[in-house]
Amino acid sequence: MKTPPGAGSSATGSLPRSVHAGYALGSLATGAFGTVPGLLLLPYLTDTLGVAAGLAALLVLLPKAWDVLVNPVAGRISDRTRSRWGARRPYLLVAGLALAVLFASIFAAPFGNGPAAVAYVAFAFLATATAFAFFQVPYVAMPAELTGDYAERTRLMTWRIAVLALAILVSGAVAPLVVSAGGDGVTGHRWMGLFVAALIALGALGAFLGTRSAPTGTVGESEPTLRAQLAVAGANRPFRALLICFVVQSAGVATILAGVNYFAGQILRDEESGPTLLFVCFVGPALLVMPIWTRIGARLGKRTALVVASLILAVGAFALVAAPVLPAVAVYLVVALLGVGYAGQQVFALAMLPDCIAHETARTGRRQAGVFTGLWTAGETFGLALGPGIYGLVLQLSGYVSSETGSAAAQSDTARLGVLLGFTLIPALLIAPPILLLRQYTLTAHSDRVDHGVVLGDESVDRHEKGTVTP
Repeated sequence: MKTPPGAGSSATGSLPRSVHAGYALGSLATGAFGTVPGLLLLPYLTDTLGVAAGLAALLVLLPKAWDVLVNPVAGRISDRTRSRWGARRPYLLVAGLALAVLFASIFAAPFGNGPAAVAYVAFAFLATATAFAFFQVPYVAMPAELTGDYAERTRLMTWRIAVLALAILVSGAVAPLVVSAGGDGVTGHRWMGLFVAALIALGALGAFLGTRSAPTGTVGESEPTLRAQLAVAGANRPFRALLICFVVQSAGVATILAGVNYFAGQILRDEESGPTLLFVCFVGPALLVMPIWTRIGARLGKRTALVVASLILAVGAFALVAAPVLPAVAVYLVVALLGVGYAGQQVFALAMLPDCIAHETARTGRRQAGVFTGLWTAGETFGLALGPGIYGLVLQLSGYVSSETGSAAAQSDTARLGVLLGFTLIPALLIAPPILLLRQYTLTAHSDRVDHGVVLGDESVDRHEKGTVTP
């Protein structure tokens, strides 16, 4: 039986602020897990456990690449879940708390150095990535069922991205300080693991409790196989274009994250405070410019705003090629420019995803948020894993020397060039070209009838249909 579009959801009107805030708290968990492994796991392997950069890249890439298979399964299972808490909320609690415990285990280092330690990290990271899939997929699926209103989904995403930026700031800036305060090496990383685990648990509990008064929506039938899910997603051209663009751009952003410690130490020559300062400059502006991006989206539409934000991010990354000859202040200012672009790139891509889901519901009469968010989070997770993999490969090819001391070894000029290009040119090449795919992102007017005339209109709506959205 087909589910009517918008059935069981808040089709019109605003959600309570408590739901906005509660849902957004889940980004403490997604932000922490999306940031810290990409930031610290690669240098932990190369500069504390002494793993060669190429092997370390594989150890970071493969467990998260596993989520390409697990995320659609998590989406299908959550689509089929029926409980008094709704289809998605049980996973926020159970998978979220499991994610916190497993994250701490990644850096527990019960075997010290050597092959056993490497195998342990790989297994622990794989288990953590699996728990994350069962938290993130239901979490990302919720907005399409919480409200059917186009503008309200954007407001919900704005809250989420604001907390996400805060989570990245806290986890990414403070985690390296915790490592240093804990004595660096294995001991410092153990304390850092516990700190980030506490953030994840807070986010999971906050999202679970904060959305208890929210409408649960009606979840329709899910496709029974991964092949069927891919067929559904492939038939949705706006989703297909947006997904590919976002995955490739996520790889570019993750490459930047993976290079922060290396860039701070080898290019800025500041291993102690450099990573923290880079993160403050990257994420701090994002918290300030979010209202500005909302206004830009209202004027230009989400798709055009995403293109603008992506270009700012790519141009900023490319400009950092000149970092070795720039004063440190100029480098940090350019990194702040990256943060401005990153904020817009995240908020508009994530705000466009529920629109694609609504488009599919209007087109087919079936609400399958779990299918689309399962594929979305699988792609995003793969992109976030691919970034450190790419950066590790660049380090390997440039001759980066690993260490077991907890501090980076002395590096050759060629290795330092690899550190620089992996942080600047390669991310720029991953972020800019995919925006060409957004030419295929068009939503027909009937996909979101209730939102015609809202302030956050989208120029991508087919203007040949009756009821063109007001720009």
